[in-house]
Amino acid sequence: MTVSRDIDLNQLLADTEAEILGVVRDRDASTVGVYEMIRYHLGLDGSEGPRGKRMRPLLGLLAYQSITGEHERALPGAAAVELGHNFSLVHDDIEDGDVERRHRPTLWSIHGVPQAINTGDLIFSLSRIALHRLTDLGFSDTRVLRLMRLYDETCVLLCEGQYIDIATSTQGQPMNVALYFDMIGRKTAALISASIEAGALLATDDEAVIAGYRAFGWSLGLAFQLNDDLLGIWGVEAKTGKVPMDIARHKQTLPILYALEHAAPADLARLRELKAVDEPSAEEIAETVAILERAGADTFTRTEAHRHRDAAIAAINSLTVVDEASREKLVAIMHAVISA
Repeated sequence: MTVSRDIDLNQLLADTEAEILGVVRDRDASTVGVYEMIRYHLGLDGSEGPRGKRMRPLLGLLAYQSITGEHERALPGAAAVELGHNFSLVHDDIEDGDVERRHRPTLWSIHGVPQAINTGDLIFSLSRIALHRLTDLGFSDTRVLRLMRLYDETCVLLCEGQYIDIATSTQGQPMNVALYFDMIGRKTAALISASIEAGALLATDDEAVIAGYRAFGWSLGLAFQLNDDLLGIWGVEAKTGKVPMDIARHKQTLPILYALEHAAPADLARLRELKAVDEPSAEEIAETVAILERAGADTFTRTEAHRHRDAAIAAINSLTVVDEASREKLVAIMHAVISA
């Protein structure tokens, strides 16, 4: 029987954060500082700091609820997803040299690189600790071990993707478009897909249903990253809350890589000159955008984002669920995050 009711996403987020805080608790007086650092990074330090969207755990909870009609027993998995995502962000900030995240200083810029690395490692370890509470809630060891394997394999993919990103950046040669799709599959799609698959595998033994949710998450992850690529160049700050800075920061995103493969010879030569400018002016950024548009990079990226969005919607709509309202929320999130 299908359940139809309103779903309070804010309650799901509040429950997830309460679960996270239960994991990120002070162990003893001598280590309080590192847990304060974790709560600061997560925006759970009581300062009303920015917390991020918590999209990944929310997707997992909705997947679980769409199959079972409730979300509470899946909360440890949601906490593990969010902690796992955030350990990678702490390390990314160090690797990229970013001094600000979510409009306030990054951990390494406050506490130094060694403490930030250690804190990121601890967040990863706590993400594993979070999963053990699933056993306390009555999930079988077999199911918990399968979920742990999924998370471990996802972390492997994440690190492989980060290697590709760093290696191609330091070599001074842009990656090709095919390698870019490989990289974002490992860095972005894998984690979003695993978040959703985790909710499904906690909820059911039906392998076809689990595979359907996995496919939904993978397509959603690719569409999400491509949409972000578009917003990083053509986004409007008033709508997105972020200044489109990808060109100024020389980020290797799909529009740039596509233009490097498809721009006319004169435009290609000029694009390479502009990429070599350390701090491009507003005029040079505008010139770069014009070259991308003449090459059709914006159209190609948007078409790909919409193609993967449509594949995700088809995957989720093909599944029979218990709680139709949860599926509707998943589709609504799909449309909300793929806005470009």
